Amino acid sequence: MPLRLFGQTGLRVSALCLGAMTFGEGRAWGADRLSSRAVFERFAERGGNFIDTANNYMNGASEEFLGEFLAGRRDQFVLGTKYSLTLHPDDPNGGGNHRKSLVRNLEESLRRLRTDYVDIYWLHAWDFLTPVEEIMRALDDTVRAGKVLYLGISDTPAWIVAYANAIAVQHGWTGFSGLQPEYSLAQRDAERDLLPMARAFEMTVMPWSPLASGLLTGKYNSDAGSDGRLAPGRSRNQVTERGLAIAEVVMSVADEIGCTAAQVALAWLVHQPGSVIPIIGARRVEQLEDNLRCLDIELTDGHLERLDKASRIDLGFPHDFITSTAILDQIHGSTYPRITARRRWGQ
Repeated sequence: MPLRLFGQTGLRVSALCLGAMTFGEGRAWGADRLSSRAVFERFAERGGNFIDTANNYMNGASEEFLGEFLAGRRDQFVLGTKYSLTLHPDDPNGGGNHRKSLVRNLEESLRRLRTDYVDIYWLHAWDFLTPVEEIMRALDDTVRAGKVLYLGISDTPAWIVAYANAIAVQHGWTGFSGLQPEYSLAQRDAERDLLPMARAFEMTVMPWSPLASGLLTGKYNSDAGSDGRLAPGRSRNQVTERGLAIAEVVMSVADEIGCTAAQVALAWLVHQPGSVIPIIGARRVEQLEDNLRCLDIELTDGHLERLDKASRIDLGFPHDFITSTAILDQIHGSTYPRITARRRWGQ
């Protein structure tokens, strides 16, 4: 498996990340210990070293399974886990972004994972209560203590991530090197602000739900119609007419190439600009093998154009306004096409 650098660091990670959200039987879509171990071992056999979990996945069972699977070879893997979501719903400080939640949940994760450090510690979701300065200082303290090596952030507005990284630079604290947004052919909202921000800060983007909860595999096109049924496990991922139409194009491209729709959807993400490492999840080894083959898929310019046309979104104001020909002409006159050195966040 190819290797990538994680963000602006020197950390080497596999080009795909194994998501361990299904490890455990706490929910209907979970996998038992034996099945989870089989998926983990096959990922490792194929050269994968990048693992993603969270304190609350399967109520902690995901971390417990990984602690068992990693025993005796912990240092061979790049392990990331998250905090923010609570395992203590009756405790007002059981979750959130603040220092007490961070310290408590990190210690609990380390115990479940049977390790004294995590490679990447992710802020899971923004709580809109804790000051940015408190969060960044507390996270930096975990790095200085050697319990965390690198930092990432998920499910947070782009302006907050940018502000947090600027604060970190100003104070000499550790900043965020990775970003986890929901991102797929069926969900491209991240292209408005999150992805340009990540490229500007040289952050690795790790899309979660890269197959839109199975929508992009085409499994709903044969029996769901356009009745708006909800995909299992995700109340906000509706099987809509637009979603089914996107999946139809994905399946068409897959038929031409001779691969599965899932492989095309994942390959599209890998082809996106910047550092993009999809998080793939699987309950069975067969699903994992299918996903891993996305790295062998070559999408032509024609394929990429068809996929883009079927799924593109309007970026909205101010993006569409300030990149329009009329405004570019007013800013630059006739010289804009001659400017070849563009910034990372430029069009």
